Amino acid sequence: MITQIKNSVKEIYENYDASHDFQHIERVFQNAEAILETEPTADKEVVRIAVLLHDVSDKKYTDNKDNENRLIDSLNISEAKKNHIREIISSVSFNGGNQLPAKTIEAKIVRDADRLDAIGAIGIARTFAYGGAKGRKLYDNDEEVRVKMTEEEYRSKNTASVTHFYEKLLLLKDLMTTEKGKQMAEDRHAFMETFLNQLKNEIEGRA
Repeated sequence: MITQIKNSVKEIYENYDASHDFQHIERVFQNAEAILETEPTADKEVVRIAVLLHDVSDKKYTDNKDNENRLIDSLNISEAKKNHIREIISSVSFNGGNQLPAKTIEAKIVRDADRLDAIGAIGIARTFAYGGAKGRKLYDNDEEVRVKMTEEEYRSKNTASVTHFYEKLLLLKDLMTTEKGKQMAEDRHAFMETFLNQLKNEIEGRA
């Protein structure tokens, strides 16, 4: 079933830009597998399906949940598991700091796995890939970093890519919910800090 779902979602993700394509899903799947090794009570099937489907109806690319509902409804699993997967998917997004709580260990694993792919070297690459696809500035030294915002404010303002690090990515390390996720986030977070320091030096002509 996992293989069938992968084949079903590939076409959807390949319509997105490089920041949220199927390679992103493969990396999140890999992160989830690493965390699952340390969480023996978690339902592996639910985690794997939720990872594969978590972005098929991403609000950045679509205004409806047609793909998500269609794919979940087609699964040969119990209604309880289908509802669990829907709940997991709804709790993944950061939403400008307005994320829904991850109530189960499966939700925590999927959310940590996805957020790990938003930080570190790959997180840097994805940020600028998305910014390029949306025509965003690389940086804007005059732009104010927002500390509190609604989901609508978070999604509607076309902020510079570097601003996104301060409004979301640098916050994620401390929002990890599993012990393995917390461990994996440490080096990735440190790498982003090093990158941003180097970038600042180059922008200011000090490197």
